[in-house]
Amino acid sequence: MTMRHHTIEVTESLTGETVKLKGWVQKRRDLGGLIFIDLRDRKGVIQVVFNPEVSREALETAEKIRSEYVIEVSGEVLKRDPSQFNDNIETGKIEVLVNEVTVLSKAETPPFQILDDTIGEDVRLKYRYMDLRREKLQNTLRLRHQINRSVRNFLDNEEFVDIETPVLSKSTPEGARDYLVPSRVHEGEFYALPQSPQIYKQLLMLSGMEKYYQIVKCFRDEDLRADRQPEFTQIDIEMSFMDQEQIMELNERLIQHVMKNVKGVDVELPLPRMTYNQAMGEYGVDKPDTRFDLKLRDLSEFSKTVDFKVFRSTVENGGMVKAIVVKGEAENFSRKDIDKLEAYVKTYGAKGLAWLKVKEDALNGPIAKFFNEDNQKELFDTLNLADNDLILFVADKAKVVHASLGNLRNKLAKDLDLITEDQFNFLWVTDWPLFEYDEDAGRYFAAHHPFTSPKAEDVELLETEPEKVKANAYDIVLNGYELGGGSIRIHDAEMQEKMFKALGFTDEERDEQFGFLIEAFKYGAPPHGGIAYGLDRLVMLLAGTDNIRDVIAFPKTASAGDLMMNAPSEVAPEQLKELHIELDVEE
Repeated sequence: MTMRHHTIEVTESLTGETVKLKGWVQKRRDLGGLIFIDLRDRKGVIQVVFNPEVSREALETAEKIRSEYVIEVSGEVLKRDPSQFNDNIETGKIEVLVNEVTVLSKAETPPFQILDDTIGEDVRLKYRYMDLRREKLQNTLRLRHQINRSVRNFLDNEEFVDIETPVLSKSTPEGARDYLVPSRVHEGEFYALPQSPQIYKQLLMLSGMEKYYQIVKCFRDEDLRADRQPEFTQIDIEMSFMDQEQIMELNERLIQHVMKNVKGVDVELPLPRMTYNQAMGEYGVDKPDTRFDLKLRDLSEFSKTVDFKVFRSTVENGGMVKAIVVKGEAENFSRKDIDKLEAYVKTYGAKGLAWLKVKEDALNGPIAKFFNEDNQKELFDTLNLADNDLILFVADKAKVVHASLGNLRNKLAKDLDLITEDQFNFLWVTDWPLFEYDEDAGRYFAAHHPFTSPKAEDVELLETEPEKVKANAYDIVLNGYELGGGSIRIHDAEMQEKMFKALGFTDEERDEQFGFLIEAFKYGAPPHGGIAYGLDRLVMLLAGTDNIRDVIAFPKTASAGDLMMNAPSEVAPEQLKELHIELDVEE
């Protein structure tokens, strides 16, 4: 019996032998008497040849075969003439001369050609099972598998235990909207799909498990973007009796292990660290991309000395002035180009974008007249300016300045091709604020979640100056993306009570939403902490794409829809009745 071979297993060493292949027809070429088919399976592509001198019956069958038919062929392996080598495929030096062929499944004309990379995403998502036949996506899913396996191997060796937590849970405030599931048995009540296993993994620490992990589905009903999905996968890790330094050290070794095993990249340890304030101050974002320079420069003090009213008044009113220096590129930016950059920063709340160019050791531009000789000298010295530099300024509240220039910095790096794509820059961002103030709601919210512990030296500020309290929290960043975030948790019931009060919970709200956790803390809770990585985002970055939908087998659209399954969709009235739900739909 001839055993089946996969395409790339057929090599020159098998020349003259008979092989059996199974797969899809990627391309068919009829040269009048000879038919060539590119046969594709999960490992690659190989050319098979139908010649009437070998089998007239096989040729007649091949005449009826079309793209995406599933076939089985048997034949002799031949070495191609060197002039016919195909360097685009791994099997390009050989071909299979077919003596038998069986059509296993016919196919209608496909909605798009598998080799066509110009197909719109909506069509690709509607026919996702076809899209997944493409080599790029199959390789990405294998990369995802390799990352999963590498993570599991590392954590298993570190004596972590893989424990599943419930999918049907309780709705609690965690920053995004919950996906709710109505209960048939408990009329008028709802489960929530977990935004993360946060509370469960803390309870596992209270149970004495010490080292837990899980590669787990999470759900958040929030506005989507290219690197976000309504259902996503976390690498979730929690451990007891370890402090922040120990947790960060273990996770650095995890990153090093994954990068070496999956990408063959050596990551040097320890990873660089940066405080939250430094990240915001120098990069304008809390997840800085350090593969290029273009740092933000604070000119607030300098701006007090110039005659430009916009700068001066902004600083006097508690705002700031910052700038980005684009080295040696001034002549490549026309006024029209700068106007486009101004329109871009306005989307982040900036009122405008001031600019100057350096030409022949002098400042040129609309605001140059406001800078006297001393001002110009100080600016040259402070910013280390040289001929043909472009300086871009934003003056506003700190939040607006950082958002505007931080995002402009990333845009300029892409536009000017300053990024080395195969470079992987990891870093930790530490010393995060414990709270964020929401002006619309008029109250503080947890910057991470309500169970993150404050730094010991800031505890006394919880009731008086919560905006100054720093958290025992840490994010790991890769190339400008938040890869994972974690913290040391509160394990003391009294401290957790202070946190709930600082967040404005009433006693009733606290007991209703977290009573079970407070009760659990009464029976001995170990110090514990952990981290959660966005697996989809990690795969996206290692696969070299900027769209998270490329790394998920069956993703949702930007509007959280499934075009293939046509979900979400209406359900039968009987199903709603069982769930005690009545829709108020206008005729």
